[in-house]
Amino acid sequence: MTLALGAQAENLVIVELYTSQGCSSCPPADEFVERLAADPKVLPLSLHVDYWDYIGWADSFAQGRFTDRQKAYARAIGSRTIYTPQFIVGGLDRVEGFAPVETVDLLERHLAGSSQVRLTVTREGDRLVIRAEADPPLTEPVRVQLVRYVPEETVTIERGENAGKTITYFNVVTSWEHVADWAGVEPLDLSTPAPGSDPAVVVLQNEGPAAILAAAQAD
Repeated sequence: MTLALGAQAENLVIVELYTSQGCSSCPPADEFVERLAADPKVLPLSLHVDYWDYIGWADSFAQGRFTDRQKAYARAIGSRTIYTPQFIVGGLDRVEGFAPVETVDLLERHLAGSSQVRLTVTREGDRLVIRAEADPPLTEPVRVQLVRYVPEETVTIERGENAGKTITYFNVVTSWEHVADWAGVEPLDLSTPAPGSDPAVVVLQNEGPAAILAAAQAD
């Protein structure tokens, strides 16, 4: 399948993949992240959960906070179940399992949309300057979040469901931090520490977690 996603779209669409090195059905989804990342208007992010660690292999990227984030998405829609792999597109649309056609269809819908929020992120040394404006003003505050990730890591898995496999993971999230809340009435202008060379992206998202209104990579 060839991806031809939204060359004219204005907004960066965030695609979260909840995955695990211990999940036998996850490798095709992990590989798909690289294909999604080929579009400059799409930023797929791999969040490794820890609830498969018990079956014999502790995921070297897993963090409990990523499991908590996935659970929060489930609670936001009244669900009591979570899955791997699971894609969440734009903070709203969920795809359980590896369903590339459905995922691309959702991406195209998000890329064709528009946002009332304009966001820019620039780097000044070890800090990021975040500026945003909403037109019209927002009716509820949004969370300003800073995400750091590693573009590529290869892991040889020795035990568990994927024992014996060597898998390359893409855009592996190392931190997802709440920086501030923004009411969306007056323009946003703030700076936050972002040391190191790992890529950084700022995500403005409704509480829930719910819709991602804007996202931008650091220059």
